[in-house]
Amino acid sequence: MERTLILLKPDAVERRLCGRIMARIEDRGFKFAGVKMLKVTPELSRQHYAEHVSKPFYPLLESFITSGPIIALCVEGPEAVRVMRDMMGKTNCRDSAPGTIRGDFGLSRQMNLIHGSDSIESAAREIAIYFKPEELIATTSALEPWLYASDEVK
Repeated sequence: MERTLILLKPDAVERRLCGRIMARIEDRGFKFAGVKMLKVTPELSRQHYAEHVSKPFYPLLESFITSGPIIALCVEGPEAVRVMRDMMGKTNCRDSAPGTIRGDFGLSRQMNLIHGSDSIESAAREIAIYFKPEELIATTSALEPWLYASDEVK
């Protein structure tokens, strides 16, 4: 079982796509271990995107991610990092395949609706930025035996 951080960015919130995106995540079989709405501050943006702060595109990224509320999700399930990245589509929505979140709902490289951790290590770091341990809830669902075999998760 893996956990990954998913952010529904200000454009997803403003366009009222959050419910549809969250439904797709649940429809796939993932669980939410944590959900919260918040406004990203410049400090939080710099912490989250620390590896990008010195890059030329960072000021636009910070301006965008702090422009409105976001929804932070801790998503849990088998290979959550990889599968969620596949579901999201390519960073540039115009290059994303139909059927992906970005391919179905977006046209922009920057206003691309959703962020997902790019590795298990990044997921652990990013989840800790957005959620306190007591805000994450481990649950077991009666549906799990119908979603994946017991030998597919650890």
